[in-house]
Amino acid sequence: MTVRVVLADDQPLVRSGLRVIMADHPDLEVVGEAATGVEAVQLVRDVCPDIVVMDIRMPGMDGIEATRLITAGPATTRVLVLTTFDEDDHVYGALRAGASGFVVKDMALDDILAAIRVVAAGDALIAPGVTRRLIADFVGRPAAAPAYSPRPVKGITEREREVLTLVGRGRSNTEIAEDLFITVATAKSHVSRLFTKLGARDRVQLVITAYEMGLVTPPR
Repeated sequence: MTVRVVLADDQPLVRSGLRVIMADHPDLEVVGEAATGVEAVQLVRDVCPDIVVMDIRMPGMDGIEATRLITAGPATTRVLVLTTFDEDDHVYGALRAGASGFVVKDMALDDILAAIRVVAAGDALIAPGVTRRLIADFVGRPAAAPAYSPRPVKGITEREREVLTLVGRGRSNTEIAEDLFITVATAKSHVSRLFTKLGARDRVQLVITAYEMGLVTPPR
């Protein structure tokens, strides 16, 4: 499958560079470019991309507000924040807004392309330098509630609780399968059911829920 990408960044050189790089990868197709948050939101409505690679600092509507509008809308478009700035407030803002990934521009290009594929495939990804400690701290901030409101946890099986705990610890489906002595397909099925039961959009929100439920102890 080809991942349809919108590039949203106020720097033409950044957009041009990403477009040229993606042109060498047949599984990635740039279907639009935006220089502002307003343009990004409109492009999502017009072309329904799989993913928006979103800068934070743009004139007028910034990337965080644009992300909030995109993820709140009917489109299934996902957002990967790609920014020069990895300050805590930007991470919290991106997570609150519904971003499924957060990477910084000084990462290797191959890692950025890999992040695009991961997020477009329905997973979530946070740059290695932006650790789960930030997510734990994010959960603990009274003013930093998640962008979604998880429903009361009812109907979750004990196995699903175990899977949610491991997701909260940052384990992949393959690692969950190894830990619980189940197949990767079974692990993936459990995670998919958790998405439905908890009303979560992706693994970032499952991680937040795991912390809220006390299944994972925030690192200190």
